[in-house]
Amino acid sequence: MTTLDISTVQAFLLVAELQSFTRAAEALGTTQAAVSMKLQRLEAVTGKRLVERSPRAVRLTADGVGFLDSARALMEAHDRALSGERPARQQMSLGISDHAAGPELVPLLERLHAVSPQLSLAVSIGFSRSLLEAYDGGDLDAVIVRQEGSRRGGEKLTEDEFGWFAAPRLQWHRGEKLRLATLAPPCGVRATAVRALEKSGIEWNEAFVGGGVTAVIAAALAGLAVAPLARRIAPPGMVDIGPANGLPQLGFSKVMLHSKVSEPLKLAALRTLAATFRSVVAAT
Repeated sequence: MTTLDISTVQAFLLVAELQSFTRAAEALGTTQAAVSMKLQRLEAVTGKRLVERSPRAVRLTADGVGFLDSARALMEAHDRALSGERPARQQMSLGISDHAAGPELVPLLERLHAVSPQLSLAVSIGFSRSLLEAYDGGDLDAVIVRQEGSRRGGEKLTEDEFGWFAAPRLQWHRGEKLRLATLAPPCGVRATAVRALEKSGIEWNEAFVGGGVTAVIAAALAGLAVAPLARRIAPPGMVDIGPANGLPQLGFSKVMLHSKVSEPLKLAALRTLAATFRSVVAAT
């Protein structure tokens, strides 16, 4: 009797979700070649071509799309069988810096749920420094934060370039005070922007203080002020006024993942999270 191998089905689901053999391999902690072999074995067992491979993209075939729901149901049944009829749901507490939680947040949560539906997530958004303190105190399993000072360790997810973003209609002339929209202290991005302005001799005032980056972006889009933001986070409709107005460069900042989980389910979820983050960033 022909049977399905769970590891090949899991590999298929990751390839389908991440649309990449490389990212799926990162999520599984294995090699691209190993993932490709698993998919070949699955296709041999099912007698169907499930994935279309090309140098630029990985897409499901019509048979692959048709197999997707069955594959998910099989993995959920497998997890229930291992855990008992009423498995105790594990919870993973994740902290994400407000200045790092860009457009990747939605696909991150979608793919985490698709790969680990039995895992409950508790997500906190805040300042990198505050989240690291909570992480160090044992209140968070993992954090995605901007690199803080000389702190070592962690896994680099991406590196963002920052700029001075505003609505196209906003006018500022050298010699005038620059109206800023920022988060309140101890926001590291705010501190970097203020240091850069003061070093350049540019006067500024705090025109808007937001409780979150969404509010800061709204103020900038409304024409109230200029917001120091990562290019990845700045939405369409905003422009970087820095180069044309001689504003100081804000440089780059690394986005890091710090984690200390050991449970297999949480480790698998974090590998998926890291692979998804990089995949979405690369596609933008």
